[in-house]
Amino acid sequence: MANRIVKAWMICCLLTGTMWAASAPYAGKWKLNPAQSRQTDVMKVKALGSNKYEFNLGGDSVEKIVVNGSAQPGSFGTTLSVTAESANAWKVERKNHGLTTIIGNWSLSEDGNTLTDDFTSYRPNGTTFHMNYIYKRTASGQGFAGTWESTTQDMSATMEFEIAPIREDGVSLNYTSFGMKKEMLFDGKPYPVVGGNAPAGFVGVARRVDERTFEVVDKVSDKLIDTQRFEVSADGQTLTVTITTKGREKPQVQVFDRV
Repeated sequence: MANRIVKAWMICCLLTGTMWAASAPYAGKWKLNPAQSRQTDVMKVKALGSNKYEFNLGGDSVEKIVVNGSAQPGSFGTTLSVTAESANAWKVERKNHGLTTIIGNWSLSEDGNTLTDDFTSYRPNGTTFHMNYIYKRTASGQGFAGTWESTTQDMSATMEFEIAPIREDGVSLNYTSFGMKKEMLFDGKPYPVVGGNAPAGFVGVARRVDERTFEVVDKVSDKLIDTQRFEVSADGQTLTVTITTKGREKPQVQVFDRV
C-alpha cells in the first residue's frame, strides 16, 4: 500500500511538472533586440560643496562621494570612485570586492546641457557589455550637477538569457551574458540571486500574472530595487520585459527575440 501511495504521488508530481512546462510559453532562449528596446536611464547629481557630490545613479540609492579619484563606500557593499580628468570629463568607476564592475567615462558638452557616458560593464567571465549613453539636462545645475535623462544609446554587446520552468510552479532566469541566475517559485517568497556581480542580500520575488506573463520584484537587503514584468507575445516569438525602477518616472522596455 505504501509503495502504491508513493508511486501515485510521484506520477502526480511528474504530471504537474509536465503541465506547468507546457503552460510556460515564455520558456526558451531570448536575445535582446536593441532597435525595439527603450533603455531610458536617469541620473541625478547634486553638489554638496568642497568637491563632494550626491550621486543617484539608479533606483533611490544615494551615494555621497568626494571627487578625488579615491575608492569610497558605495551602495550594496561596493566602492565608487570619481576622478575629474578635466573640467568637462569625469571617470566613474565601481568595484565589488576589489574587482571593477563598471566604468563610465563622462564628458560634458560646451553648453553644459548634454552629458555623454561611454559606459562599460565588466562581467565575471571576462567579457564586457558596452553602451554609449547620451543624456540631456532636465533640471538646472552647474557642471555635472543636475538631473540627466538618456535620449539615445548605442549598444555594442549582446544580451541573452534563458527562461525555464522549475518544479511545480516556478521559473529559472539564467542570464548567460552576465553569469547571473534567479530560481524562484511563484509563491511571493524571496529567493537568492546568485553569480555575476550580484551584491550580498540580492533576492528575487516572483508572481505569476497569467499564462503568458509573470513579474519579478528585485530587492537588496529588503530594499526595493525594481519590478520586472515579463510578457510573451501571442505567437510566442517576442518577449517584452518592462522594468520599473523605484524613484524613476519612466520604465525601461526591453524587447527580446526568441533564439
